[in-house]
Amino acid sequence: MNNYESFIKEFDEQIKKIADLQKKYIYCKEGCSYCCEKGDYPFSQVEFNYITQGFINLGYKEKITVQNNIKKLLEEKKINKDKKFEHVCPFLINKKCSVYEYRGIICRTFGLCYYDEENKYVRLPDCVNKGLNYSEYYDKKDKTLKIQDVPMVNLRIDKVLTSDLAKKYDIKQSDIRPLLEWLDI
Repeated sequence: MNNYESFIKEFDEQIKKIADLQKKYIYCKEGCSYCCEKGDYPFSQVEFNYITQGFINLGYKEKITVQNNIKKLLEEKKINKDKKFEHVCPFLINKKCSVYEYRGIICRTFGLCYYDEENKYVRLPDCVNKGLNYSEYYDKKDKTLKIQDVPMVNLRIDKVLTSDLAKKYDIKQSDIRPLLEWLDI
């Protein structure tokens, strides 16, 4: 886990640089939890192990809240037979991440745009459609972004986990699954 913590520390520094470059487009602030309210939150095994450490470090009341959230979501998932089950993150309590320091890569990159070279398009956060990040520079009709400084780094979880930075810290990519699948074991 020490290698992963070192990896995350350096990864966060890279993300901060990207966020600083894009700050004029970003409206993220404390209390905005839009990106945590609807998703399936892909996690790798190492990320799940790390977020589990965050859960272990929570206080009793927060643990009970998270456990109840997980139980409720797993019940809803059984009822909802859709292949992709989008939901509120079970670690979100009162619009705040209860395990913020231990959050996954997807959580660390939420809100940013980047170029996905494999699929040949700019990935935008969903909040662009809510009038938030990048919305002043995004043409919904043409589905085009009117900015030139899109980072040419792919922030998809599979690309991050196979990056030179991941190799530097000997991080191995494993299965990437929706968070609830890791929690339903």
